[in-house]
Amino acid sequence: MLVWAIASQKGGVGKTTTVASLAGWCQKENLRVLIIDTDPHASLTSYLGFDYNNIEKNLYDLYTQTDLTKDSVQSCITHTNFPNLDIIASSMTLATIDRKLSGRAGVGRILSKTLELIEDDYDIALIDCPPVLGALMVNALVASTSVLVPTQTEFLALKGLEGMVRTFTIMNKADGKCAINFTVVPTMYDKRTKASRTSLDFLKAHYKNNLWEEQIPVDTLFRESSQRGMPITMLDEKSRGAVAYHNLLKYQISKELEQNPDKISPAAAAIVTLEKVEEEPVPEKVNGEKKKSEDIEIVADAMGVMLEEEE
Repeated sequence: MLVWAIASQKGGVGKTTTVASLAGWCQKENLRVLIIDTDPHASLTSYLGFDYNNIEKNLYDLYTQTDLTKDSVQSCITHTNFPNLDIIASSMTLATIDRKLSGRAGVGRILSKTLELIEDDYDIALIDCPPVLGALMVNALVASTSVLVPTQTEFLALKGLEGMVRTFTIMNKADGKCAINFTVVPTMYDKRTKASRTSLDFLKAHYKNNLWEEQIPVDTLFRESSQRGMPITMLDEKSRGAVAYHNLLKYQISKELEQNPDKISPAAAAIVTLEKVEEEPVPEKVNGEKKKSEDIEIVADAMGVMLEEEE
C-alpha cells in the first residue's frame, strides 16, 4: 500500500484540496482509497460532508487505543458515499493529543503500525496533515512512502516550504532510516500575476530535484466541490484543476514505481504502465495492409504477465 502524507507548515496552501482531489482520481481509477484527517480543524472531514460530532469513532479514538488490532483500526474507519473511498475522520480532541501521548513509548510510529494492520485492504492511503509540527505530523511523515508538499506560489508559502524541508532534515538526523522522499507541488498558480511567476522561478532554482514540473492552477471549481462535499473529479473531471491533479497522480505513481516498487499494487501500477503501452506508436500497415488486431492482444497479454510478476 502506498502512503502519501500531504504536509506543509503553512496553512491555506491547498493541503486538504490536494488530498480530496487525489482521492477522487484514485477512486475514479478504481483504486481502494483510505484518507486520514489528522488536522484537529477537521477540514477534510467537513470537505466530504461529515460532521465529526456525528461520527462514532475517529482518529483520536485510534491514537488513544492501548492495543491496536485490525478490528480496532477498522472500527475507526467511516465509509463515504463514494465506492472504495473511506475516511478516518478527525476531531477537535486531536488538539490535545501531544499532551495525551506524552511519555508513551513509540509515539511517533502509532500511525505506521495502524496502516500495517490494514495494508491489504487499500491500494493507497492519503494523509492530510496539520500545519503544526507535533506528534500528528511526525506520525504521518514516518508512515509515508512519499510526502507531497503543496506550496502556494507566493512568498509566505515559500517560507513554509523552507520550514518543512528543515523538518525532513531534522528527522533524518534523528533517525538515519527516516529518509523523506518528498515532492514540491506548486498550487494556486496564476500565470497572469507576477507573484506567481516569480515564486515558480524560485522553486525551479532552489528545489529542482524535488519539484513537480507542472502546477495546480487557480480554479473556482475547487471551492464549489468543497461546498458540495465531493472531490472536484465528481463535478467536472475535465476542468483544468481536475486535469492537473490527474497529472500529479500519474507523476507520483511513476515516481513510486522507481523508489518503492514493493509498496505499489498492480492496480495502482497499471495507471501508468497501461498508459505507456497506449502511447507506444503502432504501425497501421504491414506489407501495405492494416496491422491485425492480434498484435494488440499480444501487448495486452504481455501487460497481464508483467502485472502478475509485480504482484
